[in-house]
Amino acid sequence: MTLDYYRIALSAFIVSASSGLAPISMAESAALPIIAPQTQSFSLDNGMQVIVIPDRRSPVVTHMVWYKVGAADEPPGKSGIAHYLEHLMFKGTKDHPAGEFSKVITKVGGQENAFTSTDYTAYFQRVAKQHLELMMTFEADRMANLVLTDENSRPELKVVQEERSSRIDNSPSSQLGQSVNAALYLQHPYGIPIIGWPHEIDALTYKDAIAFYDKYYTPNNAILIVAGDVDVAEVKRLAQATYGKVERRAEPGARSRPREPISLSERFVRLENPQVNQPSIRMAWIVPSYATAADGEAESLDLLSEILGGGTTSRIYRQLVVDKKSASSAGAWYSSSGLDSGKFVVYAVPRPGVKLEDLKAQLVGVIAGIIKNGVTAKELESTRRRLIAQTIYAQDSQTRLARMFGDALTTGSTIADVQNWPAAIGKAEAPQIQAAATRFLVTKHAVTGYLTAPKKANGNDS
Repeated sequence: MTLDYYRIALSAFIVSASSGLAPISMAESAALPIIAPQTQSFSLDNGMQVIVIPDRRSPVVTHMVWYKVGAADEPPGKSGIAHYLEHLMFKGTKDHPAGEFSKVITKVGGQENAFTSTDYTAYFQRVAKQHLELMMTFEADRMANLVLTDENSRPELKVVQEERSSRIDNSPSSQLGQSVNAALYLQHPYGIPIIGWPHEIDALTYKDAIAFYDKYYTPNNAILIVAGDVDVAEVKRLAQATYGKVERRAEPGARSRPREPISLSERFVRLENPQVNQPSIRMAWIVPSYATAADGEAESLDLLSEILGGGTTSRIYRQLVVDKKSASSAGAWYSSSGLDSGKFVVYAVPRPGVKLEDLKAQLVGVIAGIIKNGVTAKELESTRRRLIAQTIYAQDSQTRLARMFGDALTTGSTIADVQNWPAAIGKAEAPQIQAAATRFLVTKHAVTGYLTAPKKANGNDS
């Protein structure tokens, strides 16, 4: 099936209930398009999992390697090593010196990037399909033969330090996010910044990076995703000829991390910074992710975040920005793909003269309204249809489609979970959403963060 089919099916799905937004029927739910239904999977003899997502619209492929290791897997005292290694993976091998891989990608008109998260690290290239084998050859080589020395690694550490300085140390909002995270996770490593703590970054060495590489960058801890103008037989042939030659050199085993204790009291963070032009507030809760939630919980949290703060029609925006005019912006979001847990956040930026404590009371009040009275059928159905539409249309991007599967498969979900997500969202009911708000958005379990300018620079206490 092509994406034109998805558009036709989805348009019919949206239009069918445009008058009154009737609840999704069982027949309608069953007819919801499946995400990338032609996706197939196989494994190489060395344990590497391969996912193939055919997309025949243009002779282009997205080639991604995902390692099931991220910042939350770092040894104590070595925060930032996962991200540092991501940088060092471009330093070359004995057969392909530093910069050669990137030059080849540029020469063939391709694109490349890499990224580190709490639970995974990924590398990708997007090229014309005839260059797929070349990408596999280079990527398989650096999976097995990375060459690091103090000489080629130390300059990259400075790059990482400068990246942290620009992204966090010079960004009050990012500093607040880091502080809220640290207060939210007292024991779990999700409370440690992905980029690392400054004093621990400073102490990292190429030997730390090699040790991390040798333990985790092994084919049995990796997932290859190829999306584009390919078929399974072709990808299998190429993967066996390239990645299939890489030997398993470690057994990382199951990822076991400390469990976060239940919060017994609300926690507060107040960050003052002279760079702050607009104060803000955010409240954060630890909630289940798709990997850890009971049946229907994650879908309910997805819908709850949209109903609460997913745009200009959401409850938080309408009540705080439009009706009370106490905030210039406000919203909510749900981070749903953590291997061990998710995170739910509401936020607001006050208008001049409005105290952050008053804005917090209003945010809590909006949540309390859902806890007490639930959500309406109209807002549930419009939100449900909007979420499904966004996900179906996201398949227009080959790279985003590949990232959907990579993110899910490295954090405890399955191919079927991704494919059937629209149907799962279609089954969520209003009482489940109310129950999720009641169970998880408890004020005493929240971390509340206030971002302000110093009082001498901002006469009021907002």
